[in-house]
Amino acid sequence: MPVTIREQSAQLKAAAAGRLPAEVVEVFDRSIQDLLDQGMPAGAVSVGDTLESFTLTDATNEPVTLDQLVASGPAVIVFYRGGWCPYCNLALRTYQQELLPRLPALGARLVAISPQTPDESLSTAQKAKLDFTVLSDPGSRLARQVGIVFHQADDVLAAQRKLGLDLAQVNAEGSTQLPRPTVLIVDQNRTVRFVDVQPDYTARTEVADILAALGDLGASLA
Repeated sequence: MPVTIREQSAQLKAAAAGRLPAEVVEVFDRSIQDLLDQGMPAGAVSVGDTLESFTLTDATNEPVTLDQLVASGPAVIVFYRGGWCPYCNLALRTYQQELLPRLPALGARLVAISPQTPDESLSTAQKAKLDFTVLSDPGSRLARQVGIVFHQADDVLAAQRKLGLDLAQVNAEGSTQLPRPTVLIVDQNRTVRFVDVQPDYTARTEVADILAALGDLGASLA
């Protein structure tokens, strides 16, 4: 049986706790608890909502529209923080290995979206050897539209800079806002059929849950 994302994330978090400075770990742990306390953001996208059509650029700076993504079937849309995030990379690699091969039979397409610049998105795709579309969401405008954006506290930004990460340098338009890790399944009518928003940024939607939701969608359309 494949190792779940939850299990992989727990291993990654334990390793980070032993490697990172204690004060940095404390800041990150506190930020996770703050997000958990906030819970599901008010106004976040819900099942049954219709997404407005959007256009974002892919890793080669080519425009991609929502209508293109759902032209031949449902789209699995993954919002992630960025290629600098080890939990994001873990999830994207797992989706590449375990989810992507199952999608053709379900008529579905996979796309990942972050606030990074197209160049940074290309680096993410190349490093992770991803075979699915990776899009740039400048200023997290699309993420804000679906209600999943959060602002990082100053101490978190400072801790990230201490580790060599300046979000203003890797994100398009210099934004330091980030999306909560989220998976949406959107049908050909642009109707949201599945939503999973993770307040804890070390957590991700499991492959089995995505496949189950796609199976239910297929059954409802049969």
